[in-house]
Amino acid sequence: MSLDKIMNEAISPWMKGDGPDSDIVLSSRIRLARNFKKYQFSTMQNEEEAKQIQELFKKEFINKTVEPFGEFELLKMNELTPLQRRVLVEKHLISPNLAGTEYGACLLSESEHISVMLNEEDHIRIQCLFSGLQLSEALQSANQIDNWIEKEVEYAFDESLGYITSCPTNVGTGLRASVMIHLPGLVLTKRISRIIQVIQKLGLVVRGIYGEGSEALGNIFQVSNQMTLGKSEEDIIADLKSVIQQIIQQEKMARELIVQNSSIELEDKVYRSYGILANSRLIQSAEAANCLSDLRLGIDLGYIQGISRNILTELMVLTQPGILQQYAGGPLGPEERDYRRATLIRERLRIEKN
Repeated sequence: MSLDKIMNEAISPWMKGDGPDSDIVLSSRIRLARNFKKYQFSTMQNEEEAKQIQELFKKEFINKTVEPFGEFELLKMNELTPLQRRVLVEKHLISPNLAGTEYGACLLSESEHISVMLNEEDHIRIQCLFSGLQLSEALQSANQIDNWIEKEVEYAFDESLGYITSCPTNVGTGLRASVMIHLPGLVLTKRISRIIQVIQKLGLVVRGIYGEGSEALGNIFQVSNQMTLGKSEEDIIADLKSVIQQIIQQEKMARELIVQNSSIELEDKVYRSYGILANSRLIQSAEAANCLSDLRLGIDLGYIQGISRNILTELMVLTQPGILQQYAGGPLGPEERDYRRATLIRERLRIEKN
């Protein structure tokens, strides 16, 4: 695996899968926060300690193979350009926080299912991504990597509290489970605000597509647990999965209601968005996201034939500013990005139809 391959192949292998409930659930993510006993927390450590953690991973883990994820490669943030860092964020492989660190790094698997972020808020954050609703499977894979790393290092662990983390909300299991979910039906029926309020009362967090502080572009929401202390990993997963399954049912009911009461209006909305995507010469990120959401809904409801439902996930990533500029070979102004975004979408839809 090379840096060029990671940068130039915008679609990670995990995005191409079709997991359970993939008509509504785009992806499942598990993140495990861990710290090493012998080092100060990342928020307090000095430059030398941060470099030591990088060197530890360089020595023990790069070019090692863990099945079924392939070899691992270490990407140091201070060896990447700002554009390359942005591409990694847009592919969901690292956090925006890690992209802004001087001595952060990412241990990335060949399949891109697994990324281990170094020197972010915690010494390491193990992330595992799967398509569809596969929280248990993602947890199993994350634990496999966790055990692999723990053979070489000693974690900061307390018998009473569990894993010690920088943020108090992560103390305990250190587990953050999240699901990326497409909810156009609930948005169109204006039920989404009530659903979000209920989710939050259950102790869960609702964010946009790129996590904290980001917008819910394209009617895509990220739902995750908040507290990890006092619960087992299995209980956290079971509770989140139960809520997600209820949201899925609410979304299906909302879609059925729209089809029953406003079928021609919905079909018109879908085909208008399809027309914009297939013919525009300039299109901004937000408009592209909304139109792609409508197109995906039209595919799921059978209005649009011959186009893969994965096109929403694929084009939401491909049309992000960083990836557009990576393909262009350098910085682009806003209008040039809009032009290239429109061109890429038209070409992708043309290939799909042919």
